[in-house]
Amino acid sequence: MIRLLLSDDHPVVRAGMRALLEAEDDLHVVGEAATAEEAVRLAETPGIDLVLMDLQFPGALQGVDATRRIRSMPAAPRVLVLTNYDTDADILGAIEAGASGYLLKDAPPGELVAAIRAAAAGESALAPTVASRLDESQRSGDQRLTVREAEVLALVAAGRTNREIGQALFLSEATVKSHLVHIFTKLGVGSRTAAVARARELGAIRAG
Repeated sequence: MIRLLLSDDHPVVRAGMRALLEAEDDLHVVGEAATAEEAVRLAETPGIDLVLMDLQFPGALQGVDATRRIRSMPAAPRVLVLTNYDTDADILGAIEAGASGYLLKDAPPGELVAAIRAAAAGESALAPTVASRLDESQRSGDQRLTVREAEVLALVAAGRTNREIGQALFLSEATVKSHLVHIFTKLGVGSRTAAVARARELGAIRAG
């Protein structure tokens, strides 16, 4: 029996996932979390095998950081990300945080169930579209933004100044400027606006 914790801020989504998963004889939902903080707290419950984790939550703590905290626990449950977002920054951030798999919410039910079984068994469980994005990122070599560079650029897109970006990411302004220089070079642009536009075009950061 695979014991699951569902983490999503939408009750309707959680209810739909519970109904789908509990139709399977070997899957059992033992808890639900509406916030990332709650997911981290409930993940400490003995006996949980896998956490299904969204990336976007209300509040300060988001899915990637929650995943990192959960995976650092003793006898940590595995984490499978289930989200609407498929940017390079989201995918790489989740994998680097320790997620065993990454699926989009529009995945067919059979694909989701198979991914849960694979992730619970310690295998990699990436949606085909996500796996192809990772392959493209690896082939692009030096042009791919790091997770930190994508975080900096996402804050640029939100209209933050270098000082505000530094405060948000606990970086010095000089380090923020250094990241921007690397970003401009990788993307072949000369301005913050152009960098944001190019990164959105490439799917490196979220649009809008």
